[in-house]
Amino acid sequence: MDRIAGTYSTSTTLGETVQAFAPATLPPAAPPLAIETYQELNHTAELALARLSGVSGLVPSVDWLLYSAIRKEALMTSQIEGTQATLNDLFDEEAGLTIANTDDVEEVSNYLRAFRLVQDQMRTPDGLPISVRLLCDSHRLLLDGARGAGKQPGELRRSQNWIGGTRPGNAVFVPPPPEAAVKVLEDVGIVSETTGQKTNRQYSYAGYIEALSS
Repeated sequence: MDRIAGTYSTSTTLGETVQAFAPATLPPAAPPLAIETYQELNHTAELALARLSGVSGLVPSVDWLLYSAIRKEALMTSQIEGTQATLNDLFDEEAGLTIANTDDVEEVSNYLRAFRLVQDQMRTPDGLPISVRLLCDSHRLLLDGARGAGKQPGELRRSQNWIGGTRPGNAVFVPPPPEAAVKVLEDVGIVSETTGQKTNRQYSYAGYIEALSS
């Protein structure tokens, strides 16, 4: 039986009607995800993690080992948005040298700031779990002073967006409309959060979601 990855729904943005894709609920249920479909890949991933764990014992600091890898990932991810920075640009900026493409490097630096925020929260016993609040906090850092500063930084989107193309009608991909996107967050269980092993504070975003869905 072929798995249905999701469904399309009709949405409107900038006066154009588009077909927005909404992914199916996780974990897969129709049909259920069979172990044999990912067992070999999972084994390969476990071996890679074991090798990484072995290498990490040979260096003074795991953070030192990940330093370049994280920056390379930040560059590659930021390039999706059109940044032209290089790894040398980023190293020069961190060393206090003058660089020409300040805006592009700032976007990559924001990515690193957002990464460190999430990393610190996940490492701290009283820190935030993967949750809407943590996503919004990291998103606010990601867009701080960058080209997306006017695009509701730190908030869940309230309008239909699209990826690729010059307008919604010829977009390469149209993500779920706002209300469906929030439903996806609910389905993966990060809308209500219990923060901290000691404080055990409970937060719910039901009111925010209701406002977005109305």
